[in-house]
Amino acid sequence: MNTATPGGVLNGTSADHVTITPSILYFGTPVVLLSTENEDDSFNLAPMSSAWALGQVLVLGVGVEGQTAHNLCSRQDLVVNLPAPAQWPAVERLAPLTGRTPVPVGKRGTFRFERDKFAAAGLRPEPSELVRPPRVAECPIQLEARAARVRTDATGAFVIVEAQVLKVHADPRIVVPGSQHVDPGKWSPLIYNFRHYYGLGTELGHSFRSQTPRRNQ
Repeated sequence: MNTATPGGVLNGTSADHVTITPSILYFGTPVVLLSTENEDDSFNLAPMSSAWALGQVLVLGVGVEGQTAHNLCSRQDLVVNLPAPAQWPAVERLAPLTGRTPVPVGKRGTFRFERDKFAAAGLRPEPSELVRPPRVAECPIQLEARAARVRTDATGAFVIVEAQVLKVHADPRIVVPGSQHVDPGKWSPLIYNFRHYYGLGTELGHSFRSQTPRRNQ
């Protein structure tokens, strides 16, 4: 007999499956805030939830109509800012905004133009060291990066960005003292789970390749 765990997921392998057609496939991915440079030397800030890492390269997926995609096609500098779970209201304040004017046809009626997105989100920009776009001061992890490849996806609806990370900034409270490692017990990313915001739960285990100490169970 299958039982439900505290997270609401069935604990077992014998449950039957049903075929569904979900409108989106954000099945639990981290939220990031991308800061990029506009053509007039001002800066755009946009939330997105399609990001993953290959070593020191980040692969990002952004909508082709958005200001972020427009910016990265001509100006390759960016900052990938990772908010903590408690910062989800700031992310949501950014969600209905666009830096494009006029508002693209596909966004009209849902999004509105906002020039100063940092102020609209209640976030503070701080200077980067190696790239022009600013970091988000409140985000515990900030990755200065430069786009090495920008291309459209197979459908033409998205732009896939491969960005080389140049410098990592971390809140010292989430770093293992005396090391270069983020403490996974003190850092929790904001997770976008089928358009709902979550943080991480308690640790279940760790990889055999982990370089940080195992926490007390």
